[in-house]
Amino acid sequence: MSLVKEKRRFIRHPICFPLEFQLIPKNIQDRSRLFNISEGGLLFLSKYFAYCGEIILLQLPIQNILHKIKAVVKHVQKNEENLGFYNIGVSFCEHSDAFKVKLIEQMHAIDGYRSSRSFQLGREVSFAEASEDWVKNYADKFDKLFWGKDDPPI
Repeated sequence: MSLVKEKRRFIRHPICFPLEFQLIPKNIQDRSRLFNISEGGLLFLSKYFAYCGEIILLQLPIQNILHKIKAVVKHVQKNEENLGFYNIGVSFCEHSDAFKVKLIEQMHAIDGYRSSRSFQLGREVSFAEASEDWVKNYADKFDKLFWGKDDPPI
């Protein structure tokens, strides 16, 4: 049995939501979905191979806004479940992009929470109402997930 040394610096959070990406050097654009995110980067599925070090432009849709994030490819691996596809791991070029992705993740979580509360209450809960409730109940957890204990927000 061989042990593989863990290289990750940040905890990965599984998530599945859409993204669009552009492999800048090849001028290839495609749509995909995220597998997971962390403070340092994210992992997504692609039918296109990318080389380590390539710059990639990610576009994440949330609430009818397309957020653009620049990243660099860190690792590429064949996807074992989807033949002909690759798992592409990228790291964010800017710390502010990592924060932006974390906020997008929270907005998706709030929208899921909104849907769940709408079903539970038997009425449509607005995004604003769900956001207020979410912040009241989960903001402290979000703060601790994103910022390290010795790394308070600026």
